Amino acid sequence: MSVNQYGWNQGWIQKWNETDSTYLDKRLVPGRIIGDFGSKFRVLTEDGEKWGEVAGKLRHGLSSSGEYPAIGDWVALAVLDAGDHTIIHQVLPRSSVISRQAAGNARAEQIIAANVDTLFLVSALNDDYNVRRMERYLIMAWNSGATPVILLTKADLCSDPASRIIEMERAAPGVAVHAVSSVHNIGRESLEPYIGSGLTVALTGSSGCGKSTLVNWLCGKTVQQTQEVREGDSRGRHTTTHRELFVMPSGGIIVDTPGMRELQLWTDEGGLSTAFGDLTELAVECRYSNCRHEHEEGCAVLEAVRTGALEEKRLMNYRKTQRELQYQSVKEAKAKRKNSSVPSKAASSSRPRRNSWHLELEEL
Repeated sequence: MSVNQYGWNQGWIQKWNETDSTYLDKRLVPGRIIGDFGSKFRVLTEDGEKWGEVAGKLRHGLSSSGEYPAIGDWVALAVLDAGDHTIIHQVLPRSSVISRQAAGNARAEQIIAANVDTLFLVSALNDDYNVRRMERYLIMAWNSGATPVILLTKADLCSDPASRIIEMERAAPGVAVHAVSSVHNIGRESLEPYIGSGLTVALTGSSGCGKSTLVNWLCGKTVQQTQEVREGDSRGRHTTTHRELFVMPSGGIIVDTPGMRELQLWTDEGGLSTAFGDLTELAVECRYSNCRHEHEEGCAVLEAVRTGALEEKRLMNYRKTQRELQYQSVKEAKAKRKNSSVPSKAASSSRPRRNSWHLELEEL
């Protein structure tokens, strides 16, 4: 398997040529992280697959790139004499970053995957189907730089998948929505534009929504273990405990990720206004430019709710998510002020903490 089959192209060659010359002088070679197993990575180089460990400077945040490796990253690495192991020295600038707020109380980013072209947002057409949850996933997707596509899996369990597609399209203006069934081989042809040679797709969604089954279906063989969901609530435990890239027969690359019970958003870089684009357009017609869409006179958003043009639950989810992101922003600002007040001597003497996104993706 060559690096070209994993997406190495002229764009990445240009980025490689623009990397720090001090690293290139060390005879480093490019590679892509195709497996994240916690303390070690699996990397693909022109000479095949190898194990990779992070260089000390990169591990402790002293590298000029400042980025810790994640699944899908292109990296500069040194191949050790034995040839089976490498040291990762630098992360090439990313084209997209899919991340969320790490589990726990600490304010920290957890990277799910990097350099993804299309992000499949997966929701099963069973009792776990949830439009409001999908709106949150769309915010994460639009913030990432990848193109979101909604996949409604287990279409064979739904009596009217067409109505579900219409419902999702209303909640995700401009986003492609496809209903598929791996059991009955339904909808595969609709995914072909996203899984062509050299293209990278990632899957994300709640536990038990069928991501691993979807990966096996698109790969044409069993590459991920699957489990049945619970009968009572259509929920399941995630069976993917690490992140790994797989090459599909179509030539595309796919990455499965552990399922999430709840998505905590990391930050907002325009994803909220894009995911709720219909509200953004309506807000332009509000009488007041700082309208909060709660009880103000002349609010076009509230008028749309009154007439039925906008679903009230969608507005409520927008408000809730907006408050959450504002709260996260305040927490980040406080954390920065606190860190800046720590004496440099004390800071240098403390033991560096392991980056949170290097941990396994946890269920909340």
